[in-house]
Amino acid sequence: MELPASARKRSIVTDALGLLLAVVVCAASISENNAKIRDINQAKAVHPKITKAWVDTGFKNKFVEHAATLGINAEVVHRNPEVRGFHVLKRRWVVERTIGWLMLHRRLARDYETLTASSEAMIHLAMIDNVSKRITGETTPTWRGTY
Repeated sequence: MELPASARKRSIVTDALGLLLAVVVCAASISENNAKIRDINQAKAVHPKITKAWVDTGFKNKFVEHAATLGINAEVVHRNPEVRGFHVLKRRWVVERTIGWLMLHRRLARDYETLTASSEAMIHLAMIDNVSKRITGETTPTWRGTY
């Protein structure tokens, strides 16, 4: 049985450049740790040479221990409590930037898909579009100026 789109959680794994390695869409009731465990399993299966991961402080022992069983050194990046407001944290900005790129696609602003597989496919399509624009140097959508 598929869950309504409002009851879903989207989770991604990227490489150091911010390119998509794994996508998991699951029930919102699943914890961040369990969703990320599914993500890292998928990423390791497709990209077996992964050996390092950086995660935020929300990912505790369960994720770090699971990553170690896969041969991945998961480093928890802690925020500096002495610095107020925004500041860049080691490697955490990479995933945030990728999420920003993906959110440029209106279809991903909300999860309109009926199936979780369709939702994952839309994320992959958005990333393909982003990479294609990078490769071709296109900076504006092609439909502009065509009317």
